[in-house]
Amino acid sequence: MKTIKKNMVIVLVLFLGYSMESEGQVTVTNTQKLDLEKIDPYPIEVTYSKTSHLLFPSAIRYVDLGSDYLIASKAEDAENVLRVKASVRNFDEETNFSVITEDGHFYNFNVLYNSCPMIINYNLLEMQKGINREHRNDILFEELGKNSPSLVDDLMGKIYKKDKRLIKNKGASSYGVKFILKGIYVDDGKFYFHTQVTNCSYVSFLVDFVTFKVVDKKLAKRTVIQEMTLNPLRIYKPLDEIKGKTVERNIFLLDQFTIADDKVLLIEIYEKNGARHQLIKLKNSDLLKAILIKDRKFHN
Repeated sequence: MKTIKKNMVIVLVLFLGYSMESEGQVTVTNTQKLDLEKIDPYPIEVTYSKTSHLLFPSAIRYVDLGSDYLIASKAEDAENVLRVKASVRNFDEETNFSVITEDGHFYNFNVLYNSCPMIINYNLLEMQKGINREHRNDILFEELGKNSPSLVDDLMGKIYKKDKRLIKNKGASSYGVKFILKGIYVDDGKFYFHTQVTNCSYVSFLVDFVTFKVVDKKLAKRTVIQEMTLNPLRIYKPLDEIKGKTVERNIFLLDQFTIADDKVLLIEIYEKNGARHQLIKLKNSDLLKAILIKDRKFHN
């Protein structure tokens, strides 16, 4: 009987020891997982008498300051430059601020006061070198659905790099300017419109804006009374100047849509301080011919 009790005690001790060891291994694994997923902050210093500038790879979308010790604002006419400085002198507590950019990346900064900082300008593109792209933190924007901004940008970049002309007869030409639609692609509920502008003259074409409008067919040739404007969610390249004798292409991202048979889609590009506006007209059947980005037609 004593032998049986002794054996039971030994088994119980071994079981408890194994359980404690297993729990310890789970704790370590969870800790390691948290370490892999944590966002390491960038350390910077600010002062009261000078302004620090942070240059981001993409336009700034959101800024949150950790305390009243800091003031910050985007630089005028520079969407990717943030100005930061101390609002009080000689604060002795560490504070922080966070930034989200249009390419979907999240940045966190720990801030200390220094009356004479060695560095006041920071280039985040340089500071990011060596960081694995897969380990960066992508923020999901509501308008882009389940796709991250970096994935959308990659898809736009692939379309731009392949530079295929899938549509042969959709364009406009006048005053030495040609505006054509090279292709329509679709992916996860989004349309990608690939456009090209050729300036055949020596007079630069300054782009004012590009519009996408759905209008009634009967009104398309006259003054547009009833129209629905579709705003691009993203534009691959800035709308800028098309210099003389040059060609510029761009990609416009829009929510997927279809139109009725009695309506058309108008894509218009307007010249700033000029009259060389160009217009492309599409029917619903043109939209339905969009190429799936995952299709072999896109990759071949």
